[in-house]
Amino acid sequence: MSGNTFGTLFAVTNFGESHGPAIGCVIDGCPPGMELGEADIQAELDRRRPGTSRHVTQRNEADAVEILSGVYEGRTTGTPIALLIRNTDQRSKDYGAIAQSFRPGHADYTYWHKFGIRDPRGGGRSSARLTAPTVAAGAVARKWLRERCGIVFRGCMTQIGELAIPFESWDHVAENPFFAPVADVAPLEAYMDALRKSGDSCGARVRVTATGMPVGLGEPLYDKLDADIAWAMMGLNAVKGVEIGAGFASVAQRGSTHGDALTPEGFEHNNAGGVLGGISTGQDLEVSIAIKPTSSIITPRQSIDTAGQPVEVVTKGRHDPCVGIRATPIVEALLALVVMEHVLRHRAQCGDVRLPVPPIPAARA
Repeated sequence: MSGNTFGTLFAVTNFGESHGPAIGCVIDGCPPGMELGEADIQAELDRRRPGTSRHVTQRNEADAVEILSGVYEGRTTGTPIALLIRNTDQRSKDYGAIAQSFRPGHADYTYWHKFGIRDPRGGGRSSARLTAPTVAAGAVARKWLRERCGIVFRGCMTQIGELAIPFESWDHVAENPFFAPVADVAPLEAYMDALRKSGDSCGARVRVTATGMPVGLGEPLYDKLDADIAWAMMGLNAVKGVEIGAGFASVAQRGSTHGDALTPEGFEHNNAGGVLGGISTGQDLEVSIAIKPTSSIITPRQSIDTAGQPVEVVTKGRHDPCVGIRATPIVEALLALVVMEHVLRHRAQCGDVRLPVPPIPAARA
């Protein structure tokens, strides 16, 4: 039980450290015959990679992916797909001052107590750098699900710090570094510029959806689709909350409002987030996550060292003042990995390669 493998039928084993020679993953269980090249994966990695704007870490990594196995003459073979991403812009000296102390809010303290040793360079294994292999594996799952099932994943930022971001159009998401669904991101840029100058950080809220979902994915009782989604999202660095559908707003709703009424034309609403009883309804999956403020900041904070003595910690280096800015492609990838796992489970259990056809229209727009 090492905690480094995601999934069973579509199993993704993640390896590497932030400042090691390389990071990557091995995908075991990808169906054979799908056309796959490095360009299919690189497009998603480019959306996540660092150094793409002044609002994120300036670590300059190309995140160029190499396919080492599992693909022959441009098609998946059904054997393990090994993906490698080399680290090329490490500055390990930035972390020398904190090698013997614990950064507040970071995993330093828990890693050191659990293993008796830790890699302080860039957070080592606990670094958000390790989300790049997740995005690479998610790109493979997304391609298969899009081509074979018609399922499409989209995400956007809906809040950064205290600033709520209204939804205008999905078309705007690809046009700005925040993955924000609005045309004017000047207020977000001003907010982040002020935050960086202050030496502090902030959190964010990210929304992700899956459209084209079939009815019937998910298993009762302990392998519910929404339970697996929440489990996956909580595995992402810095996530402190997950909502499915109406989420915590359900507390203030009445049963007469929250229950999504059914009509011959489809569901009236989607408070359930596309899942009932742990099984997909055919509506869009709707998921939101809350991401905490970045723990690595230059603002001095009180902590202790490995001897238990009080110290003041200042974390130098190149860090995202809001890790949520680059989180959208990661959250999309995680949702795709969960759906991929459940599609393969459904095929195995029901003995039919075809997904169930919704008996009624999925939902009204």
